[in-house]
Amino acid sequence: MDRENRKIMICDDDQGILDVLEMLLEPEGFEVSKEIDSTLLLEKVKAERPDLLLLDLWMPVLSGYDLIKKIRSDREVKNLPIIVLSASRNEKDIALETGANHFMAKPFDIEEIILLVNESLGN
Repeated sequence: MDRENRKIMICDDDQGILDVLEMLLEPEGFEVSKEIDSTLLLEKVKAERPDLLLLDLWMPVLSGYDLIKKIRSDREVKNLPIIVLSASRNEKDIALETGANHFMAKPFDIEEIILLVNESLGN
């Protein structure tokens, strides 16, 4: 499957991060879907079936940890690859233990995030 068919969903409570990631990933050929409200994410993931989720940890109402647990316990979407994005570097171990596939500290390097996305998708 080539990049043109790959859908990446991004969930972050910071509109600026959503927009920057969309601007980075769309020119790479990915279809990008954004969600700013963490309470809507699980249903959106089930409806849209993205190939990869980029997820912030610190969000109001439902945290990234809560969402990872919900996704990993839902048989429909439990195998969805998840890259956690967080400004707190010391969250890496907990994020991975909770079920994230990868961790990327904010602010992230543009080349690194694209490499990690491609690696996560097997490109």
